[in-house]
Amino acid sequence: MTSSIVRDAFQALASNDPDRISSVLTEDAEWLSPPGNATAVALDATNHMVGSKAIARFFAEDFPRLFARDVAVAFHGMHTDGERVTVEATMTATLANGNPYDNDYCFVFELRDGLIHRVREYVDTARGHRMVFA
Repeated sequence: MTSSIVRDAFQALASNDPDRISSVLTEDAEWLSPPGNATAVALDATNHMVGSKAIARFFAEDFPRLFARDVAVAFHGMHTDGERVTVEATMTATLANGNPYDNDYCFVFELRDGLIHRVREYVDTARGHRMVFA
C-alpha cells in the first residue's frame, strides 16, 4: 500500500500538472535536498521546499526548465517500514543545455494519512554539478 503511494507520487511529479502533484502531498509537506545541489543552484531555488503549493510549482514550472526532456526514473529498490518508504533510483534526462544527466538518488518518503508529508533527497552533488555546469 505505502509503496504504491510513492509510485503514484513519482507519476504525479512527472506529469508537470500542479494540481495532480499537490494531490499526493499533505498541505504542509516538505522536500529537503542537499544544500548547494546543482538543481537548486542552476534554478536559483531553495533546497528546502515547504508546502504542497511550493513543491508543486517547483516540479511543474522550475524542474522542466533544467531537465528539458527525456526525463526517466529507474527504480532499483523500494523498502517500506511502516509510514516510511526508501527509494533507490537513477534519474536520467537531457538538460536544457543539451548535456545528458544521469545520477543516482536515494529518497526517504514519510507518509501521513496516505499522502507524502516529507521527502529527504540524497544525491551525488559533485556529480550533479559536473553534468549541469560542464
